[in-house]
Amino acid sequence: MTVMQSTAEALGPNATRNAGRNATTADVCSAPPPRHPRPDGQDRYTISEVVAFTGLTAHTLRWYERIGLMSGVDRSHTGQRRYRNRDLDWLDFVGKLRMTGMPVADMVRYAEMVREGESTYAARRELLESTRRDALTRIAELQDAVAVLDRKIGFYTDAGRAAPER
Repeated sequence: MTVMQSTAEALGPNATRNAGRNATTADVCSAPPPRHPRPDGQDRYTISEVVAFTGLTAHTLRWYERIGLMSGVDRSHTGQRRYRNRDLDWLDFVGKLRMTGMPVADMVRYAEMVREGESTYAARRELLESTRRDALTRIAELQDAVAVLDRKIGFYTDAGRAAPER
């Protein structure tokens, strides 16, 4: 089983409906869940298909597995990786974490805590809250930078109007 152990199969038929209402019950990766190319049970994706779906490279996918960010990726009888919808969900979540600027070491630590189970809920929440604070700080810094750019753009726009024609 992969890091994402909270698939709809594992949670039961009401998992999607209850996930938003009772987030402590499930480790929900993202809301709403992404549409999967294939239904559960027929979700045996090759590494090249996952590359096409996610935009990640095969090298990155293998590296994620090697460092423990992904674990338990199924294998075919010939040893080729076979990814499931739960793996795509996990990769989507990891992409969100990357977007926040979370260090890879913290992502790996989070993945390890997920594998450890419910006893790590508080530590996971703390890590995600810290990441959220950092992301909000970055957003504020970017908004400030955009405001400076807007003032400069406005200056040059006004300066262009005021310039005499030749």
